[in-house]
Amino acid sequence: MSVKRIRLKVYDMTCSSCEKRVERTVKKLEGVKNVQASFSGQFADIEFDEDQCTLSLLKDAIRQAGYSTEGSKGYKFIGIFIIVAAIVLLGINTGSFNMEEKLNSASYAVLFVVGLITSLHCVGMCGGIMLSQTIGKEKNNRWDAVKPSLLYNLGRVTAYTIIGGVIGAIGSVFALSLAAKAGLQIFAGAFMMIMGFNMAGFRVFRKLHFKLPAITCKKVKMPRTPFLVGFLNGLMPCGPLQTMQIYALGTGSALTGALSMFMFSIGTVPLMLSFGALSGLLSNGYTKKILKFSGILIIVLGLIMSNRGLALAGVQTGPLDIMASVGGTSSNSSADYTDAIKATIKDGVQVLNMTADVYGYTPRVLYVKKGMPVKWVVDVKQLTGCNNTIVVPDMNVQQKLQNGKNVIEFTPGTEDIPFSCWMGMKRGMIKVVDNLGEISASSSNADGIDASTKATAESSSETKASIYGNDISKVPTERLVRKAEVTNNQQSLAVKGIGYEFEPLVMVVNRGIKTKLTIDLSQFDQAAGSFLILNTKTKQIAAEFTGKEAIAEVDFTLDRTGTYGIYLNEEELLGIIEAVDDVTAVDLEVVRKQFLK
Repeated sequence: MSVKRIRLKVYDMTCSSCEKRVERTVKKLEGVKNVQASFSGQFADIEFDEDQCTLSLLKDAIRQAGYSTEGSKGYKFIGIFIIVAAIVLLGINTGSFNMEEKLNSASYAVLFVVGLITSLHCVGMCGGIMLSQTIGKEKNNRWDAVKPSLLYNLGRVTAYTIIGGVIGAIGSVFALSLAAKAGLQIFAGAFMMIMGFNMAGFRVFRKLHFKLPAITCKKVKMPRTPFLVGFLNGLMPCGPLQTMQIYALGTGSALTGALSMFMFSIGTVPLMLSFGALSGLLSNGYTKKILKFSGILIIVLGLIMSNRGLALAGVQTGPLDIMASVGGTSSNSSADYTDAIKATIKDGVQVLNMTADVYGYTPRVLYVKKGMPVKWVVDVKQLTGCNNTIVVPDMNVQQKLQNGKNVIEFTPGTEDIPFSCWMGMKRGMIKVVDNLGEISASSSNADGIDASTKATAESSSETKASIYGNDISKVPTERLVRKAEVTNNQQSLAVKGIGYEFEPLVMVVNRGIKTKLTIDLSQFDQAAGSFLILNTKTKQIAAEFTGKEAIAEVDFTLDRTGTYGIYLNEEELLGIIEAVDDVTAVDLEVVRKQFLK
């Protein structure tokens, strides 16, 4: 007898359970004395009798188990490219990763995708348990053929859902803080990335893998039902399941935790159901190659989950934010964002108007003046499982939203204020500046005019271009400022609403004379709103009317000189009416400089 000890490279092991599988497979060979496999080192130390076993037999056995003794690195370059692309896309436009835009009905779709991908791991580790419930059973019809598999998976889904509910309830009892929820999501995301790197065959994180109890996947030698076996199988620990349990804990809700685990488990069902039919068509080696690519996708999903956790922690990870911080961009400069407004000031309070719908927040960038109270109005057009709570980490605010207008009041300090939905998927930023007058956030820089009247076009999911173009300084004065025409002790003005703006923006009239204002709302986005003409200093209402998609005529008289605003729904300032003693003596260029700096 000639006993030999060798160290044989074994590739494609993705977890500690793979070690057990390699050891069991090799030990079945005649002449093998001892086997010790190492997932982190990707090798197996084998002691065998050369008279009874050969190196070729050892390699064949390992390959039949679904692993390789020859390394292959070509796929890693593809994986690296996908990861880099994900990082570049992550957080573009201050909002969220583009994949999340497509999965906009909350995080359950993402969890379903995670289940789909990790179901390859389920098949590899526990497919044998499911097959033990289907093989050798009498099949009189099609129902008998699929019944055991359906019951087994129903048992797994039931176990996962119960676990999610229990863990979510634990999270609610402890009332996890924003920091704790953010930490759990970041940890879960990091866990997923480590697991993904290991599944994809990268060596860098093998030493960091978590040793979990091995699932032997042997046939159970006792009378049982497929449902019970599936239920017990669902209680067994594994990498993907523990990651989802961490996620469920962070939800802080028994219902949300149960739903999250339910969606994850449902994602694992399709492949598990079809495993029996596919197992005869796919070799173990081919399945392992697919598993490598699924590892890359799990890395990307881990990046998404970690990115959400960072958002809940108030850390902005979008490329625009990173470049701004590195480049030292001043917050007191003109807005470089196409989706930005600045606050309007009413009675010493700054008013911000923002809409929330299935696409996220509009606008996503809002400018306020430091040290002045803010009334932040969030108008929810479409409530979803994702946007039903808005989170402001720096103020430790988690506010549940309802359909319609929701108000958040605060006084800004000196730092910018990031905010997001409760999952960190939809994001925005309140930028704090010293002087709002220095901010040009849209088509108009009017002192006292909402710099982005596009906020009135709340029904639009996309930002429209201004009728005045990108540079208002190039617009002729006669388009922006207009005098009333006086005839027989009566004056008249014509205004046109186009998109979300009025033309002209500033009107000059005589005080004490009856004014007939004609407003064409046939092309205005919010024609059906309530309109007010209000003295900006005394807050006295000079006129009010309800609009419609037609030409509206309003008669009023302004008894005193001063500035009056045309407001939509009591909040959105659309234009200015300046009452003077004599319109004929007014220089329109002076008026333009006064209001449109």
